[in-house]
Amino acid sequence: MRMPEKKDGEKPEYRVEALAKGLRILSLFSEQRPTWRVSDIAPAVGMPLPTVYRVVMTLTAEGYLDHLPNGDYRPGVRVLTLGTAALRSLDLVELATPRLQQLSTATGETVNLAVLTADQVLYLVRLRNSDLVTANIQVGSTLPAVHTSIGKLLLAHLDEDDLKSRVTESSFARLHGPNAKVSLDELRDELAKIRNDGWAMQDEELAYGLRSVAAPVRNADGVVVAGANLAVQSRDWSTQRIVRELKPLISEACQDISALLGHQG
Repeated sequence: MRMPEKKDGEKPEYRVEALAKGLRILSLFSEQRPTWRVSDIAPAVGMPLPTVYRVVMTLTAEGYLDHLPNGDYRPGVRVLTLGTAALRSLDLVELATPRLQQLSTATGETVNLAVLTADQVLYLVRLRNSDLVTANIQVGSTLPAVHTSIGKLLLAHLDEDDLKSRVTESSFARLHGPNAKVSLDELRDELAKIRNDGWAMQDEELAYGLRSVAAPVRNADGVVVAGANLAVQSRDWSTQRIVRELKPLISEACQDISALLGHQG
């Protein structure tokens, strides 16, 4: 087969427009808005309604969308399978999971691994204790970075420009616990302390009754690329007990994972 000739150094165009339209529609679905109607999709993606209808019907027939009784659509099983496969293909997840499983078994508590995306933390690994408050969080879930121990840890290692571009008033607007900070100015002193101490705690900031302690995961260059935490019920764990018993364990686990990534610090 003869390949298309390049013009003026340009790369040949292999774009499949129908596929691109389908991917644009799938990208609309998020944790904040997990369901859409066809009539709302069309203006959101800037396509004619008949085109959107045909693409949505195709995605539904192939298992990438589910049609709900009320007329809405949500991501189907095939999308969830692809997402989970993508997350688990990451070297970080593959290397970290055995060590995190060991930590979960040793403590009997919930263990999480997450990365920063915009002003949210994205959960890559979650080994949950069935008694934990936030039972609805799973791999692929996102939470506000400003209200989580991993999120604050990762924010603490950003430079000032990156921090201000990510964290806005809306970052603090979602539901949170009784001790949550409500502005970046209020959070700054804590971020500086986290950066200096090398670990972070969340004390009923995400939800009432929930505490957690997080430590950083570094790559071969020493850059903080993720965070892991132990999350516990506040009724069972005081902040003092967390610092005394759990902080050393999560710190050691993150050091071990960092070493697997090539960090020698």
